[in-house]
Amino acid sequence: MGEIVNLNRARKAQQRQAREKQAAENRVKFGRTKAERQQQEAQEQQARQRLDGHQLD
Repeated sequence: MGEIVNLNRARKAQQRQAREKQAAENRVKFGRTKAERQQQEAQEQQARQRLDGHQLD
């Protein structure tokens, strides 16, 4: 005979696992600090200015 499984516990564990997976994806996607975002924006702006400076009229 198989093992007795509490369906409520199994369902809640499955939901908990899905939420943790979503949280891990969000940490990767949105996990940059404010300083990192500002640094990235400054680098992009500097690159745009450099490109505009080399543009011929």
